[in-house]
Order: sequence, then C-alpha cells, then structure tokens
Amino acid sequence: MIDPNRFTGFDWDEGNQDKNWKKHQVSTGECEEVFFNLPLLMEEDAGHSQVEPRFLVLGQTNARRLLFIVFTIRQDKIRIISARDMSQKERNHYEQVHS
Repeated sequence: MIDPNRFTGFDWDEGNQDKNWKKHQVSTGECEEVFFNLPLLMEEDAGHSQVEPRFLVLGQTNARRLLFIVFTIRQDKIRIISARDMSQKERNHYEQVHS
C-alpha cells in the first residue's frame, strides 16, 4: 500500500483533465478531493503498469460522489490518468471493505 501523505500535490496533463470532464463529468477538484477523504481504497494496477507503475483508487468526493481513479506517481506528485463514477461492482466492493 502506498501512503498518500507522502505526495506534495497533483500533476495534471491537459488532455486527461479535459477527457475526464468530457467523458464522465468528473472535475479535477473532485479527483483531488478523493485523496483527502476516508475511506480510501488503493491498490497497484499491475496489469497496466508496463511503462510506469499505475494505481487504482476507490474513494469519495466531499459531496460523497463515489469515484474510480487510475493514477501514476511522477516524482512526489499524483498524476491522474482517468476518473469516472464507480461501477456497481466497484461500489459494492468499496462499501463491503469499508463497512
């Protein structure tokens, strides 16, 4: 498990920033909120980590919107690759683990 407290901020790629909003109506602010709210479920995405380590996170925004986020780490910053609402299966897993 990685410690989210070791990061100093976020590194945004304009293409992904726009893509998350256009495809899923997830704002950059919502993505960032997830990392500061508990419960937070994080794991490595070994299947998609060929070029660089990727991680998956299930968490909630300040408004309790449940999001699924894929990210990588660039130096000491979180770089969001994609973000969307959790699927029903992900939501069930998240609620089961943190109930």
